[in-house]
Amino acid sequence: MIYILHDDACEQNLNIKGELHKYLVKVRRHSVDDELFFRNRDDMKMLHRYKVVDVFSRSIELELISSKEEATEAKKYLHIAWCFIDAKSIEKVLPSLNEIGVSKISFIYCDRSQKKIKLDFKRFERILEASMQQCGRSSYMEFDTYKNIKEFITEFEDVKVFDFCENILDSDADFKRVLIGCEGGFSQEERELLKNQDSFRLDTPMVLRSESAVMAVASKILL
Repeated sequence: MIYILHDDACEQNLNIKGELHKYLVKVRRHSVDDELFFRNRDDMKMLHRYKVVDVFSRSIELELISSKEEATEAKKYLHIAWCFIDAKSIEKVLPSLNEIGVSKISFIYCDRSQKKIKLDFKRFERILEASMQQCGRSSYMEFDTYKNIKEFITEFEDVKVFDFCENILDSDADFKRVLIGCEGGFSQEERELLKNQDSFRLDTPMVLRSESAVMAVASKILL
């Protein structure tokens, strides 16, 4: 764990109880004089360094040593427009997309999406926070939704499209926005709508699941 999110981070003294106390003492085996880093959700760019001053059976006391502005973010910006797939499949790859550095995901209802899918952004945020503390990222990924592809491309005309085509993505490709379909790909009507957008595929004979495509494209652009 690179840092710990805590609502009181930045205070001169911290008193840790409950599950976090158990984790720090019984799992991580922290003891007196160990140093730990914290961030506060209200000011994520600030990194606070604390020293353990006392360890008790039900609590751990820490004292602030220093605070400094230290943002940890991806070097590039990538906004993924992702046609709705099963929420559990999204949740499985969300930590990895967070670690890679994806900036934003717009979820879009497309013709072949499962229409009854409901996304719990609060749950996504909890998943992201666990990932952020592990990888060190200091900014939250953004989420929003669009009712269809037309609505999205009207707002973002620069979006590239991952689809079955002849154009293979270059190893040095660099763009800020990409549209990736759900299982089964785009409908004929959607392809007609997207005919003026730049399209590409990856250099593989395999048919990728939607979540595999998202991971592969994000990795090539950001890493």
